[in-house]
Amino acid sequence: MRSPTRPQINPLYDPGMISATTFAVRRSQFMQQLESHSVVILPAAAPSIRNRDVEYPYHPGSDFFYLTGFAEPTAVLVLKREGKRRRWMLFCQERNPQMEQWVGAHIGSERARSEWGADEAWPIEKWSEKLPGLLTGVDHLYFNLGASSPQESSILCQLHQFRMRNRAGVRFPQSVHALDPLLHEMRLYKSADELRMMRKAVAITASAHQRAMKVCRPGMTEGQLEGEILHEFSQQGCRTVAYDSIVAGGNNGCTLHYIRNSDPLQEGELVLIDAGAEWAGYAADVTRTFPINGHFSLPQRQLYELVLKAQQAAIRQVRPGRRWDAPHRAAVRVITQGLITLKILKGDLKQLIKEEKYKPFYMHQTGHWLGMDVHDVGCYQVGGKWRLLEPGMVLTVEPGLYFLRGMKGVAKKWQGTAIRIEDDVVVTEKGCEVLTQQIPKTVDEIEQLQARG
Repeated sequence: MRSPTRPQINPLYDPGMISATTFAVRRSQFMQQLESHSVVILPAAAPSIRNRDVEYPYHPGSDFFYLTGFAEPTAVLVLKREGKRRRWMLFCQERNPQMEQWVGAHIGSERARSEWGADEAWPIEKWSEKLPGLLTGVDHLYFNLGASSPQESSILCQLHQFRMRNRAGVRFPQSVHALDPLLHEMRLYKSADELRMMRKAVAITASAHQRAMKVCRPGMTEGQLEGEILHEFSQQGCRTVAYDSIVAGGNNGCTLHYIRNSDPLQEGELVLIDAGAEWAGYAADVTRTFPINGHFSLPQRQLYELVLKAQQAAIRQVRPGRRWDAPHRAAVRVITQGLITLKILKGDLKQLIKEEKYKPFYMHQTGHWLGMDVHDVGCYQVGGKWRLLEPGMVLTVEPGLYFLRGMKGVAKKWQGTAIRIEDDVVVTEKGCEVLTQQIPKTVDEIEQLQARG
């Protein structure tokens, strides 16, 4: 039996995993960036129905959770800056013993004040009543228009009513600003608390990848191997994946976002696993590729070591002052040269790179930001130029090679092979730290681990 209207809350969105002080500091830093006499309205993500009265596990929305640590649905954060006075307020579901019999206790407005530290908190039912007062006396509204929020229509309606009564001298917002430019720039730089959560997600992910390497055998299905990964996640106390796992044997790995995970794993092929745990709202994102039977063939080894060499070159470019695209350019250069050496490409290195002749085999970027979202927020360019890397930024480094079965002009020994190696890397003061370095990735390390399995 289920309630059709109240989603189950993901237990791993636990504010106790990150100090309450951290959330308070974030709100303070965010409000310092606002124009004087401003109000911020940030709703939690709406629940999502999977089918009929079954809900997807609830995710509060990364921006909302980043500023509140509050993980219940049907909530709205309000921040108000009036000169030197700054307040944070919360609308949330009120306590309801009958509904709590179905889904467990809610926080309620009283606990939002006493335990979460909100200056003011009200039941969500009072939203329409309180909205005019929240918008009065301020010049700037920060709200993401067009984000499919149920509060948007009431906000627009109230602004229209203010304009209709403009002669009455009511002071109300004359400009609306998007939250993303300010908030997402904050989220780009990870604090010690955030890195602690990411290290936990990485540790769980590392155990799962190593388990998969140990148990993999020809004749298993991709889904069975995925089950081993999910089992390890659960055993480590993690019930949430950062994204749908990719477990792709042989030619399936050439589909970059392959998630069917249903085919048998064949003798003599490689399997590509792209899987990451999520812990307290923070993601790991790791890819490893290894032989299903425990031994790389010579062609597989040649391609694998080329990708690994490209990744190592890219990681060396992750340091303060280097531009975002430096790791990608380094990986492209190594891979293109390797393809020439293996006689897959012919011609001058610089010209081949200029003409992007490597793209049929390596068509994606070498990385992306990582944090609360697996493809995390933050601009990649500033002022029309690739941004400079700075301490606290976390990114993936993930070069790959993909040779579809039946690919014209490619020797058969390369076909049906997909290789990607992905690690999570944090920029430090003097260089970088590979958070996922404990997961085997050299040929010898992988074969040794598989032999012990």
